[in-house]
Amino acid sequence: MSSLNLDDFSDLIERPDSGTRRDAEERRERLVVPGGALGRLDELGEWLSAAQGSVPVKAVRQPRVVLFAGDHGVATLDVSGRPAESAHALVRAVLEGESPVAVLARLAEVPVRIVDAGLDCDPALLPDEVVRHRVRRGSGRIDIEDALTVEEAEQAVRLGMAIADEEADSGTDLVVLGDLSVGGTTPAATLIAALCGTDASVVTGRGGAGIDDLAWMRKCAAVRDALRRARPVLGDQLELLATVGGADLAAMTGFLLQSAVRRMPVILDGVVSAACALVGQRAAFRAPDWWLAGQLSGEPAQAKALDRMALNPLLDQGVTVGEGTGALLALPLVRAAAALAAELPERAGAEPAEDAAGYVTE
Repeated sequence: MSSLNLDDFSDLIERPDSGTRRDAEERRERLVVPGGALGRLDELGEWLSAAQGSVPVKAVRQPRVVLFAGDHGVATLDVSGRPAESAHALVRAVLEGESPVAVLARLAEVPVRIVDAGLDCDPALLPDEVVRHRVRRGSGRIDIEDALTVEEAEQAVRLGMAIADEEADSGTDLVVLGDLSVGGTTPAATLIAALCGTDASVVTGRGGAGIDDLAWMRKCAAVRDALRRARPVLGDQLELLATVGGADLAAMTGFLLQSAVRRMPVILDGVVSAACALVGQRAAFRAPDWWLAGQLSGEPAQAKALDRMALNPLLDQGVTVGEGTGALLALPLVRAAAALAAELPERAGAEPAEDAAGYVTE
């Protein structure tokens, strides 16, 4: 029996400060650039201001890319464009600076942190700082067996919470969240279908590496079978993650929830982070207020999850590679929004707004 109840997060997570957001909106009205001329950048700046509790908004100075890694047993059904048990190769490519997210992170001068929650490889293949948190070696084949035990699911969620605390304590002010997984889009699609009450065919996509029609049919069947196993445990988010999630997905869920507790904004990447966010929303309805959708990946399950959470993606560039790449592409937009909100001058003669009691708000 687990001692962790994800529903407890509902009492711990508050929304970004609405008063600060109103102050940011009023300040925006006094700037030299007309309202609406900057499009969504205005909305982004006001959101970030509320998250920080600061008017004017502060620059994003210490962003970090955090990637949770894991292998999924369902990949042995040839439902992925990559071989089963090969996620460690994705990790190695990031570490060696040869993956898209590594190139973009180097360009943006943003550090990357990789957390092995459930890779299926010899730990000696990777640095200790990557593998030392591993919950288990690979996750179960969710169409016929549980991904994790409930105890392992709790351990993975607590791992994600601990990583979020470490980042917040170190001064990280914005996280770009992604995954390094093989087979991960199958449990992600299953979780989203289960939580949205839809069928396997509606949520099954072709993954980051792309698959042909026969592989898509196998993947759709795996999601269908996993859904049958997921529906009886929908009332318990931890058990749901144990049944049809995986160590990396459970850790990402814990990370997202604890980041919201710590008031640390997060940019979501693709369908895997969207699935974890949807589980987090089920546990704590205010939590999505701390998250941005970085990009639209083309996965049907991601679009359904983002719609359920009312998150509007910042970008739609057709990026399917995963690994946090699309979310990292959105980071310059967030930084630009903060700079514009903070540095554009106010109109000459613009008066600070007063609240109902007559106090100046700035």
